Amino acid sequence: MNKGSTMALRATVTLIAILAFALCLLALPAGISMELKDGADFDDGWILVGLYIPAVPFFYALYQALKLLKLIDRNKVFTEKAVNTLKNIKYCGLLISGLFLAEQPYIFYVADRDDAPGLALLGFAIIGASFVLGTAAALFQQMLQNTVDIKSENDLAV
Repeated sequence: MNKGSTMALRATVTLIAILAFALCLLALPAGISMELKDGADFDDGWILVGLYIPAVPFFYALYQALKLLKLIDRNKVFTEKAVNTLKNIKYCGLLISGLFLAEQPYIFYVADRDDAPGLALLGFAIIGASFVLGTAAALFQQMLQNTVDIKSENDLAV
């Protein structure tokens, strides 16, 4: 497999990382400072601060995706290293979903108080998307693990 075969995926993951980093670096602090300037108490800013915590597993999952693409380029996808990479992506997706699920009651409170139902829907969208990502990674991990096990058995038989 040539190295250019995963170039588009690698570029997409990198673009997502840059956009998410810019959001964390520029938009979230601006949103917090606007909340404070408008005379709102700092409790309103906690919803924005709560977005930083799930950003850590998000960026780690992107790093793991790049690592998996590098393994694919090197034709080492049927290895334990690739299985572990998918396992890490699975845990990151499920962790992000759990963190947003734990934050959802506060999001409901703020959305109800500010009459912003889209805020609650956005939280559910993030929960659903990260759960689907984690579940898909778990399925791919299991399929890859079965393939690695069969490959190991065949290598021992020869």
